[in-house]
Amino acid sequence: MTLQIHTFSSASGGGALFKAFGHPDAVERAHGLIARLERAGGVAVYDPLGQLATFASLYDLSGVQVAGVFVQDVERVGEPLLGQAAQPVTELKGAPVGTVFLAAFDARRLADQIRPLLPAGTHILTLDEMRLPEGLLTDRRTYLSPLNFATNFAFFREQDGHHTRLVTANYWAAYGGRDVRLWATLFDEGGRRIVTWEDRLAGPNSTIIIDSADLRARFDLGEFTGQLFVHIIGAAGHEVVKYALDTYGDDERVLSCTHDANAWPSNLYGGLPAPRDDETVVLWVQNSHPTPIPAGGIGLNLMGDDAGVAWLGREIPGFATYRLDVAELLPAARWPQQIEARAGKHFVRPRYEIWNANGRQRIAHMNVERTDLKPDPRLPEMGNLMGKGFILPAPILPVDRYRTLVQPTPMATTQQSLPIAAILFDANGKEVGRRPLGNLPRAHETAFDLTAPLANGGPRLPSGHGHVELVYDFAAGSDADGWLHAIFRYEDLETGHTAETSFGSHIFNTVLTYKSEPQSYAGRPPGLTTRLFLRLGPDGTDAMCCLIYPASTPWHAHSATSLILVNQSGEEIATKLVQIPCSGSHLFRVGETFSAEDRKEAGPDGYVLIRDLTCRLFGYHGLVRTGGAAFSLDHMFGF
Repeated sequence: MTLQIHTFSSASGGGALFKAFGHPDAVERAHGLIARLERAGGVAVYDPLGQLATFASLYDLSGVQVAGVFVQDVERVGEPLLGQAAQPVTELKGAPVGTVFLAAFDARRLADQIRPLLPAGTHILTLDEMRLPEGLLTDRRTYLSPLNFATNFAFFREQDGHHTRLVTANYWAAYGGRDVRLWATLFDEGGRRIVTWEDRLAGPNSTIIIDSADLRARFDLGEFTGQLFVHIIGAAGHEVVKYALDTYGDDERVLSCTHDANAWPSNLYGGLPAPRDDETVVLWVQNSHPTPIPAGGIGLNLMGDDAGVAWLGREIPGFATYRLDVAELLPAARWPQQIEARAGKHFVRPRYEIWNANGRQRIAHMNVERTDLKPDPRLPEMGNLMGKGFILPAPILPVDRYRTLVQPTPMATTQQSLPIAAILFDANGKEVGRRPLGNLPRAHETAFDLTAPLANGGPRLPSGHGHVELVYDFAAGSDADGWLHAIFRYEDLETGHTAETSFGSHIFNTVLTYKSEPQSYAGRPPGLTTRLFLRLGPDGTDAMCCLIYPASTPWHAHSATSLILVNQSGEEIATKLVQIPCSGSHLFRVGETFSAEDRKEAGPDGYVLIRDLTCRLFGYHGLVRTGGAAFSLDHMFGF
């Protein structure tokens, strides 16, 4: 069952309405409102703004005695709502009810408009009954302002020697936010609120760190596995809450990383790898709403096998976490098959975790599968203007130590084939090889080892490392939508430790624009500058980073990149300048880039801000344990 909620569109981004209904601090107030409606007897329901369906998706209104449903828009008359045909609001005048439920926030003006239709003494209840306290609001004039719901979820675990660390920066203050605060709630596995707290944040670009071990000590908690809900009050610039999320352990083999969850739930997610024979793959299903996920509400299927969905036959309570071993639903699935999740808009972008036989584990995330995209017939015709066009770049780590695998992933329901080529570049920017991967069917079961030819007499990487760019290969096929995705897997040949990440393509470093590309975080496209966040790690680790300079068409011969070491307060400690060749990359560790004195002054909770005003770089970050026993890798975020 898919929730009837509006969450995301390419035009408007994430919606604030479902966040307002599902905010943990609004749930008790919502139940109080519903209880009043149930006691009222016959209730006329007025839905002037079309918000009733979302409310009814997230809360049980079956106990409310609905005497009629009314709408303002004539075109909505007759629309089915709460099991009744909607009537024009003018019919309220003869409705024999003592209570009207006006399903809208900021409803005073809407209520005044209908008072002449109502008998004296008619009571009007509105969604304002479930508003958050004023102290949690950024924009108190417009309740559904996106800035009031700068929220996100994070997988969070402090159990069996496994810890979780969320790191971001107060970039809202840098955009002009005042008195920026963090309000957070931690849920346990059953969806119960363990603890809620609020912290005032330091100044612009100061570090925000929530560590599960520190949280446990601060509030005297037991062990937990669940999810963390984060709400930024006083946000400015945008409402997106971005973060890096590290999982680390007392065991030196436990180290992995992922990042923000995308704050809006989707109907479908792709990019879940099936297990090898010696692996267990777990999808962490974390309900993002107060309403339970019903039995049969979510399911898994092999990518391309829409008829073979296996549904989970159990209910998952509101805000609860369920450890779904994919073998529970798809016991025969084996790598390199890929799995699709039928999520029904019940949860935000989920994490998955893989355990292998040697006790090592890694965590990554699935990606939103688009339902609004179709193959774009113009893309094959635009090579003369856009060069390589859409590019999906990823590191090739030092080939004498790491193996790099790639699995292209369909990420739109209409994508039935993927015509792809892989272009290999040395760190110096020279192309060293081009490998057609074919016109892959949606149900392809292939993974490509990009390092095998580099290590076995094929083209050489003079630097020993570099990057790959996945691009559309229109000689193999014409179906392309610009939403090219892939899973990249990195295997340490010495220790067996593995990291993986996934992401999608963009147009890079051309002044021409096409459908909001090259993407810009601030202002209109093209986005031709860089601002990336590289967090430092907990004790016993060193942060590493691979910066890639992809270009759809030729751009500046070299970047002008500043690596700025910043302390926890956002103060700059030291800067290193690097020049990356166009189509090249720069692989570095913080411990080898900055002096011990500078790192000590920055402190363990500092970070590196990566800035470039000449080009858009794409970055991957990770941690390396002292001695190299484990490493992590994921793509970076900017703000």
